[in-house]
Amino acid sequence: MLNIEQLEEGQQVYIIYRNPHTQTVSTVQEATIARDPMDPSRLSLLLFDFYHPLEEDDAIFSSYEEAESMFEEFYM
Repeated sequence: MLNIEQLEEGQQVYIIYRNPHTQTVSTVQEATIARDPMDPSRLSLLLFDFYHPLEEDDAIFSSYEEAESMFEEFYM
């Protein structure tokens, strides 16, 4: 799992994404680290054309395999 301090703008990462409309559905999704357009001093996750502010407790992975392994450990 990556630490927020390790992230750089433009970096491709993987997250475990919980569907906000169906809380029982989660998947591994690719996201991009980008500048937050509302606060350019902060980095955010760009996912599905939406910016999500980075939080200390976000589970962010450098590879799909690493995210999938964690997903299976916790959700399967």
